[in-house]
Amino acid sequence: MPIYKIHSQLLTLSLACVLVISSCSTNKMISKKVAKEFKNSTVIKQYQVGFALYNMDDKKMIFEKDAEKYFSPASNTKLYTFFASLKMLPEQMPALKYIERNDSLIFWGTGDPSFLQFAVKDKSAYNFLHASNRKLFFAPGRYSGAFFGDGWSWDDYDYYYQPEITEMPIMDNMVTSTYQSPGKINISPKVFAHCFEVDSSKTTGGFQVTRDFLTNHFRYPLVAVKPNYNQQNPYKTSVQTTLEVLSDTLHKSVGVVKMKIPVNAKTLPGAKRDSVLKHMMLPSDNFIAEHLLLVCSNQISDTLSTTKAIQHITKNYLSFLPDKVKWADGSGLSRQNLFTPRDNIYLLDSIYHLVNNREKLFDMLPAGGKSGTLRNAYPKTNQPFVYGKTGSLGGVHNQSGYVLTKKGKTYIYSFMNNNFINPTSEVRAEMVRIMTYIHENF
Repeated sequence: MPIYKIHSQLLTLSLACVLVISSCSTNKMISKKVAKEFKNSTVIKQYQVGFALYNMDDKKMIFEKDAEKYFSPASNTKLYTFFASLKMLPEQMPALKYIERNDSLIFWGTGDPSFLQFAVKDKSAYNFLHASNRKLFFAPGRYSGAFFGDGWSWDDYDYYYQPEITEMPIMDNMVTSTYQSPGKINISPKVFAHCFEVDSSKTTGGFQVTRDFLTNHFRYPLVAVKPNYNQQNPYKTSVQTTLEVLSDTLHKSVGVVKMKIPVNAKTLPGAKRDSVLKHMMLPSDNFIAEHLLLVCSNQISDTLSTTKAIQHITKNYLSFLPDKVKWADGSGLSRQNLFTPRDNIYLLDSIYHLVNNREKLFDMLPAGGKSGTLRNAYPKTNQPFVYGKTGSLGGVHNQSGYVLTKKGKTYIYSFMNNNFINPTSEVRAEMVRIMTYIHENF
């Protein structure tokens, strides 16, 4: 081999070694400085904290603090639902399964959350059913779970963030009431209008609709309605309620038939998957998250099952994670979910490469100071430097995502805080302080 080629190869090897050494040195420097920030924090010492920071270029963990320990993830769970949907769902969501037989159109739900959902506003299934000149028959029975997820709080049944789970969700499985005039409210779907009544015993305080626990009996106080009033209450689901809402919405009769889904059932394509994912991630929509797992289940089974979907995803797609996940639902409402910060890191790294489009991915995630659940967490800037997912329950507040630094680096981070009694605002402020420090200094 000519001597100049040997010298060239040695030079290349030497430069590579220098870059590796330099990178290792930089990572160690960052690790020491971040460790100092955690050590000097008087806030963090008061509760359980797990943290991990990952260098995407080197594919190495820069800093870990209890990153191998399990934490309640809250809505960080939606990152796993997001990943599963990217892996399992087509670019257009399956809106319905159906067959046309003689003068009848028989259809089955797929769990698709986008049917007239207030943000996605998809009308694929609606238009298809409305345009059919056949008799419509809904075939229930695919969903095998309960109306609440495993480990959900029963006493949150009347709050907008905990609608019930069904195989054929419609309009978020919620009733929306809005201001109409000083003494009246609009109710949608209108089929629930007769379920509302005035509670004349309440004549003071704000205007708030409440629902009975086991029935669709809604009450509101005898007080003035403000023009900006807008409220959503989950309705009590059942097959009969689904039929009534469908019939009222479509303005045509919908019957029911007991029939297993046949192998030759056709699939009606619906909303764009990535649009649905964005509407889940930005406001942290629990309803969409839960039903996305049912749609994943639809891809592998005649049964719509959250448990089966999670088992399939864990077995077939999550073997690369360093720690075994304890995964119970799609949204993170369940406290039975347990993930480690370093699992979140490797999941986010996989998501980054799976989407394979940085701009597209960041557009689907909350951005610090700009959009979604991170809009008010960070100061408004021309260019957000944090993109990720929050997660909050009582005594739980987390962030996991991507942090951009002033030196042009992109790191993945997972910051998990559990079992605190401090105001959430204090915990959030400390996370923001440390993430801002990483942004400004590295």
